Amino acid sequence: MRMDINDHIMLWSHAHCRLADIRRIILKAGQSASPYTIPASVFLMSVRGTAEFSLGGTAYTVARVNLFHAGKGVLLNIHAGADGFEYYILYYKASLASPARPELIRLSESLRPFQMTYSFVPAVPVALLRCLSDMHNEWQKAGTLTLLRVSALFQQFIHELLNQIHTQGMREEKRDLAAQIISIIHDRYAEALTLESLSDSLNYSVPHLSSYFKSRTGLSPIDYLIKVRVDKAAALLLETDATLKEIAIGVGYQDPYYLGRLFKKHKGYSPTHFRAKHSAKRRAEDCPSPSMRSSIVSPGPLSYTVVSDNHYQHENEGDQAMFTTFKQPLAAVLLFSFMLVLSACGASSVPEATERPATEATEAPAATEQPKTKLVTTVAGEIEVPTHPQRIVAGEYLGSLIALGVTPVGTSNHHIQNPYFGDALKGVEDIGEGNGNIEKILDMQPDLIIMDDTYAEMNEQLPKIAPTVVIPFASLKTVHEEITYFGKLLGREQEAEDWLADYDRRIAEAKEKVLQVIPADSTFSVLELMDKNISAVGANYGKGGQPVYKSFGFKPPAVVGPELNDPGWASLSSETLPTYAGDYIVLTSDSHSLEDLKNDPIWNSLDAVKNDRVFLWESKRSWYWDPIAILSQTEELADWLVGL
Repeated sequence: MRMDINDHIMLWSHAHCRLADIRRIILKAGQSASPYTIPASVFLMSVRGTAEFSLGGTAYTVARVNLFHAGKGVLLNIHAGADGFEYYILYYKASLASPARPELIRLSESLRPFQMTYSFVPAVPVALLRCLSDMHNEWQKAGTLTLLRVSALFQQFIHELLNQIHTQGMREEKRDLAAQIISIIHDRYAEALTLESLSDSLNYSVPHLSSYFKSRTGLSPIDYLIKVRVDKAAALLLETDATLKEIAIGVGYQDPYYLGRLFKKHKGYSPTHFRAKHSAKRRAEDCPSPSMRSSIVSPGPLSYTVVSDNHYQHENEGDQAMFTTFKQPLAAVLLFSFMLVLSACGASSVPEATERPATEATEAPAATEQPKTKLVTTVAGEIEVPTHPQRIVAGEYLGSLIALGVTPVGTSNHHIQNPYFGDALKGVEDIGEGNGNIEKILDMQPDLIIMDDTYAEMNEQLPKIAPTVVIPFASLKTVHEEITYFGKLLGREQEAEDWLADYDRRIAEAKEKVLQVIPADSTFSVLELMDKNISAVGANYGKGGQPVYKSFGFKPPAVVGPELNDPGWASLSSETLPTYAGDYIVLTSDSHSLEDLKNDPIWNSLDAVKNDRVFLWESKRSWYWDPIAILSQTEELADWLVGL
């Protein structure tokens, strides 16, 4: 779809819209919807399944979540695929609100935004589906308040759609599943969220959704939901006089006593004691004082440019643009010159410089002196970072730091549990679950913070503490990209080059010895078995996928290949397992042993199980896929295959 999105945003901002109808339609496998001429403008969004359909004479093949728009009078024809097809269809009427400026009228007549036909694959489908689901639920009710609510949801839907169309032009990668789950939880924490409802919203199986989220954050989705609810309750305790019962209902619990138990478990105090303790502290901080101190920002002056994180300001820049030596602004040069003049005149009242005594200010800087800061281009724009940071907090990308010989002062809990880091994290502080806790990070007084974009709300606050580099999850596609990026960021280019040379050598050696004993055309399945739920994963989601499919170059069974490319995993049933099982199986399971598999009729029917070609490991070893983990796993799997 090609459009000047800013013009469309302008027209939608001045539009009068009315929702005419919204339906959720389910077609069975092979079923067709009768062709008909659309009576109003429509948005059609697929929810699950596949279909072949035409819209205004243009044919489409639909799988997973897609969104379509068409105007009144367009012919729609839908034929469901073998899995059936489920979709929302929203009918609306829109026109420019009167009176409209002549230039808006001309623009509307030229673009015809409410009549044009287009398709769009959203990077964040969940937000759009949530609006449609809420609209559909409200539409079934009666009453004037319902109409007001539906109207508000429709505006929210349009805003989200235009925002995604706008941002995907600059950033095309899909948003990480864990980030989508977090977004849903933050938006809907007060509702009755369950794993099943999350699974339905995202169109992924419960086992995969839960397993993947925990591998990314160290928490289950429900544990994260509880954490968010408790944090929201804590904020309400401090910011309002609401009762515990009112707060409980506001954060999604009907029983205030249950919230009280959860609150004490997570915060260490009962809600009553927490409110009393922090209210007293807040009153003290609210009193005017000549030595006032911010409760958010470090007491020392920050010499770095603070840029609030903006998830959508990503630009593709070359290495030279990403890492630019910071130049002193003109004002600083003039100030330094002024200090020299005063010093030459014998002025005794000149204050000391912040980095060195005033007596040294007259000395010319050494020719070899390195700049203390540099500019880095990030998704938040250009930020100023230390050239050689000394106190780094890393919520993510810890493996690359360790590979470069950098020990952070703090990292998140699930990285501290990484078995492949060994003694490298000795003395490193735990900043908390997920990507950490703001207060703990503040106490560490970092000079650089490194995060991914999973926790967007948290990333908006971190630049107030220290320069914060946010690298979108999975935007660094290979080990070489990641190590090279951090080598430049941290001023350790030579260490990066040396580590990658050693990495390439060891990977090549592992591959060579494997291919001496395992035929190159052998098929491999990388599976996860949790309780009775089975899923297969591809080359980008841990569990051995990177070593098997990238390092060794093996292929999965052909039938599952397309799914392992996109979306990258597949949910299997016991009945279909034999079809998806390869000659060799790398299996993650915390609930089954090899003996259990051999006692199961279906598993024991697999050649890989019968011939002892199954590598079984627990999630605490298989879930990691940082550069150090990938290297260690590759060598471990190579030793297993050679020893068969």
